[in-house]
Amino acid sequence: MKTLGMIGGTSWHSTIEYYKLINQLASNKIGNWANPPLIIHSINIELMREQDKGKINAKYLDTAIKLQTAGAKAIVICANTPHMVYDHVQPKIHIPILHIADATGMEAQKSGIKKLGLLGNKPTMTGDFIPKILKKNYGITTIIPEEDAIPKAHEYVSKELTQGVFSKEAKYFFIEQIQFLHKKGAQGIILGCTELPLLIQQDDVAIPTLATTNLHAQMAVDFIFSQ
Repeated sequence: MKTLGMIGGTSWHSTIEYYKLINQLASNKIGNWANPPLIIHSINIELMREQDKGKINAKYLDTAIKLQTAGAKAIVICANTPHMVYDHVQPKIHIPILHIADATGMEAQKSGIKKLGLLGNKPTMTGDFIPKILKKNYGITTIIPEEDAIPKAHEYVSKELTQGVFSKEAKYFFIEQIQFLHKKGAQGIILGCTELPLLIQQDDVAIPTLATTNLHAQMAVDFIFSQ
C-alpha cells in the first residue's frame, strides 16, 4: 500500500469523516485486520476564516512539503474549500494532490451528466477551483444558487455544519436550493461541503447527489492500492 498524506483541520469533523471513510473502504479490500499508512497534518481552521489567500497558500504549501518529506506518495486535502490552493501548491511539490473535482467529475461522467448544481460555502460556490476542472476535464457545466441565497448557505455551513450542528432549518434550506437548481437544469447536485452529506441524504431529494467526501475518499483508496 502507498502512503497517503492528509491535510485536515478545516473542519476537524471533516477530517474525522475522511479518516473513517478511507479506512472503511480500505478494509473492504484487505479486511479489518490491517489498515493503510496515513500521515495527517491538521491545520487550525481559524486560518481559513481569516480569508488571507496569501497566508492560506503559504501554509498549505508548507504542509504539503512536510507530508512529502515524511514519505507521502500523494496528498488529499480533507475538505472542499481548501482546494483553492491547488494551483499554487501542486506545481511546487513532486507528488500529486488528488483533486476533489476530479473525483466528482469521474463519477458524474459515468452517468452522462453534463450540468451539475453546486452547494457549499461561499468560496466553494463562487470560486472556480471546482467548476474549472469539471469543465476542462469532463465537459461539465456548473450552476449555483441565486446570489441572495449564497450568504445564507455560507452561514449554515460555517456556523452550523462545520461545528457539528445539523438543524432542521438548514436541511429545509438546502433541499429548497436543490429543487431550485434542478429547475434550472441541473442533472445532479454536488454536495460540496464535507458535512453536507451528513445533513442531506439521497432519499431526501429526487435528483442524484454527489457526495464529494465519499467520492474523494474512494479516489484516495484507489491511489493507495494502485500499482
